[in-house]
Amino acid sequence: MLLIAILLLGSVIGFNIIKQKKIAEYMANLPEPSYPVTIKTVQNQDWTPVIQAIGFIEPYQGVMLSTESNGVIKKINFESGIEAKKGQVLLTLDSSVEEANLKSAQARLPAAKAKFLRYQDLYRKRSLSKESFDEAEAAYFSLAADIESLKAQINRRTIKAPFSGTVGIRNVYLGQYLQPGTDIVRIEDTNIMRLRFTVPQTQISKISLHQKIEINVDAYPQHVFAGSITAIEPAVSVQSGLIQVEADIPNTDGKLRSGMFARANVLLPVKHDQIVIPQTAITYALYGDSVYVVKKEDGVERVKQAIVKIGARKKDKVRILSGLKKGDIIVTSGQVRLSNEAKVHVVQSDAANPPAEIPML
Repeated sequence: MLLIAILLLGSVIGFNIIKQKKIAEYMANLPEPSYPVTIKTVQNQDWTPVIQAIGFIEPYQGVMLSTESNGVIKKINFESGIEAKKGQVLLTLDSSVEEANLKSAQARLPAAKAKFLRYQDLYRKRSLSKESFDEAEAAYFSLAADIESLKAQINRRTIKAPFSGTVGIRNVYLGQYLQPGTDIVRIEDTNIMRLRFTVPQTQISKISLHQKIEINVDAYPQHVFAGSITAIEPAVSVQSGLIQVEADIPNTDGKLRSGMFARANVLLPVKHDQIVIPQTAITYALYGDSVYVVKKEDGVERVKQAIVKIGARKKDKVRILSGLKKGDIIVTSGQVRLSNEAKVHVVQSDAANPPAEIPML
């Protein structure tokens, strides 16, 4: 029985030894794995540095019309959304009382003027006292001033377009009683829009008047609007260290609306012959950023990790300051399983290409 136990135990141990040996032989004879990657050849190209900023679109001119006087709306001369000309009458309040008082004053004006001229002639001939002449003069000029005051009151009850522009949606109705300051309608001149944004004081030396900018808005993600800087605040904010900048953007097609959130790029002088690669090619790590470069050795494609120094980013591109040269073949996708000297093979894939439209969540 002891001999049988020893034979059984020996056979189990021998089987495991043979099994491990065969597994080791199989693993040693396995072919080297090859990982699929997409590649891109590095080429020199022009790079336009930018200063990135954000801001809100404002109209060249825009105001909410209201009234200085209270009264009942007598006439509305516009419809929502029309194009109004400067000086066009938009709304009239009832001014029948003021008009009646104006007619009364105008009716008394000729008599007061004639009396003033008559007393003036008598005073020159020394046939009238200075007191009587002064009273006639004061009565005449006071009545003339009252007429001007009544005309001004009537004019204030007539709401006119202060400039040419697009009228918004009216907030009042015919026959409505208005209090002073009641919002009537908004009017905006949208032929040229303005963008106000801020830049750090460290960038002041890079901006100037008439410098070109490009802006993007979420409503038209594929459209780039061009403009130029028209004003720079003379003082830097003490609290934030930022300086305000204003730019004008032509809006002849009417796409831009006031209040839109916009991303601005202030264009700096172009740098020629720069190394620019897709951001997907960069492997970011605490010890440094790197790129896998494809090398062909003995007919086999392998990768080597190259430490790079990256500069500014723009959309899906990044400028490389050092670590790559023209003609290098870099890996743009598939880096997750790679290491130095890993064997790779090139495949065609559009996974790294940005989609035409961002999918909705």
